[in-house]
This record gives sequence, C-alpha cells and structure tokens, in this order.
Amino acid sequence: MENFNSPRRMKKAIKVSLNIKGSGGVMLTRDEALSLVKKNVSKRNIVFHMIAVEAIMRGLARYFGEDEDLWGLTGLLHDVDYEKIGNSWEKHGVLAEEVLEGLVSEEVLRAIKAHNFERTHVIPESRMEKALIACDAISGLLVACALVMPSKKLADVKVKTVTKKFKDKDFARGVERERILFCEKIEVPREKFFEIALDGLKNYATEIGL
Repeated sequence: MENFNSPRRMKKAIKVSLNIKGSGGVMLTRDEALSLVKKNVSKRNIVFHMIAVEAIMRGLARYFGEDEDLWGLTGLLHDVDYEKIGNSWEKHGVLAEEVLEGLVSEEVLRAIKAHNFERTHVIPESRMEKALIACDAISGLLVACALVMPSKKLADVKVKTVTKKFKDKDFARGVERERILFCEKIEVPREKFFEIALDGLKNYATEIGL
C-alpha cells in the first residue's frame, strides 16, 4: 500500500480521483479538500476558521442559487498556504496557487488570490470573489459572538447580537468590518448577510466545536 504521508504523493493521488465540475475546471471532493487542508495546516484554529468560511460560503451560494460545492470548496481552501507564507503576507494566495495547481479550477484560484487583493493586486471582480472576502471577515465576528455566550455555543447567537457586536468597534478588534461590508458589493444588505452567515455557520457548529 502506497504511503501518502508525503504532500507530493498525496497531491498526485488526489489528481487521479478528481471530479469534473462546472465550467471545464477540476474540483476536489470535500473530503479530498479537507485532507489537503490538514496536510498543509497544522493549527487547529486555522483549520476551524477555513471550515467556518466554507460553511458561510455555502450558505451564501444557496441564497444566490450558485454552485454550493464550488463556493464551499473556495472557502475551505482559501488559507491553505497560511503556514507556508511566514511573515510574507504578499505571498498569501500566491503560494496557495502552487499548492492547488491542477486540483481546482482557475475560478477558485483567482478567488483565493483576490481575497488578499491588497497585496496580490488581484482585484476581486466576480460575485464569488467578493463573497469570499466578506465571508472570511464575518467568520471571526460570529465565532467571537459565540464565545461570549454563557454556553459558548453558536446556537445561542442571534442576528441582533451580531448586529450589535458589529457596531461595537471595541469588540473583536481584529475583525475587519470594512471587509464584511463587501456583502453590499454583491447586493446583500448587511443584516441579511448576518442572517445568512449565521445560519450557514450553525450547520457546521459541531465540526468547529461551537
């Protein structure tokens, strides 16, 4: 039996089992993508963050009637190079392309680079690209809201809680609220986005320990 501990061997094996999806691109299955994430990212909180963004992207895809698997995969893989970049944030998204080359469509690769557009200079243009930026940012706010609940559970977080905490700039200071507002660039009002994001994340609460 072949040993897949080597990321290179794993990548080769995944290529063999790719599913053909969408507009002529290739897509990993969800299980393959999660395995790839865990091979490249050792910090559990970062893996949980990536799963959270996947969950929110899936919820937003459902709202728009878009390809839920495509959007979810993009969210799940968006920080796959997190531990490779060190302090070189200008490489974030660029190194992800090296990890994912041949495994996902160009649409996914571009969205991942565009979520760090300030440094990669890949300007977000499509709905999915702008959605990823908003979903990435709101995931931190939602998790922070859950952690201040007495139960520390997402189930107890309400949209009005998220709205209140969004306005409180002293709460979860690391959350970039201007990036959350990318939801308005795809014509989703702020509070509606909070609702979609919260509902989407609650579907994955057990998987991320909330």
